[in-house]
Amino acid sequence: KDVVARVMPYLTGEVSKDMVAGKTVLITAHGNSLRAIVKHIDCISDTDIAKVNIPTGIPLYYEFDDDFEPITKGGRYLDPEAAKAAIEAVANQGKR
Repeated sequence: KDVVARVMPYLTGEVSKDMVAGKTVLITAHGNSLRAIVKHIDCISDTDIAKVNIPTGIPLYYEFDDDFEPITKGGRYLDPEAAKAAIEAVANQGKR
């Protein structure tokens, strides 16, 4: 929740302004910061976001409609095969 509280002002402020202006926005972040952004964009509950594995270093692309809702929930990875392998690796990290 602390990460969400820190990320949201930037997302709803600077990022939203750029999106309204029609700009393409690139966000680079890691781990919990990305999880907080995805949680907000996709309206994911606190319980469900804990199950979401976001791999490091693989671009996740979101497109939005005119109401700034994601066209594809969860976005799409630009390299789906690498993302699948990396997601599995992230999921298995805690199982060792």
